[in-house]
Amino acid sequence: MKVHLRIDRLIIDGLPLGPGDAARVQAAVEAELARLVAEGGLGPTPISGGALPHADASAPVRVEPGLAPDAVGSRLAAAIHEGIGS
Repeated sequence: MKVHLRIDRLIIDGLPLGPGDAARVQAAVEAELARLVAEGGLGPTPISGGALPHADASAPVRVEPGLAPDAVGSRLAAAIHEGIGS
């Protein structure tokens, strides 16, 4: 299955990001979430060819100081995937 995913806006509160880190986090969320959807689907969430107006992380995401933006994005993607019904 081929999955195309685009995040128009990613809002992350309380995460200190350096210059350029926000774009890296967003890219990592998009890549990991697309991989998770392609691999495991979306469960009962009806979203075929449509848009999901918003998605919340289902559980708190632990981010240790110094964690790379790519790893932060992967953790966020996993929480979002769980929250949208995988």
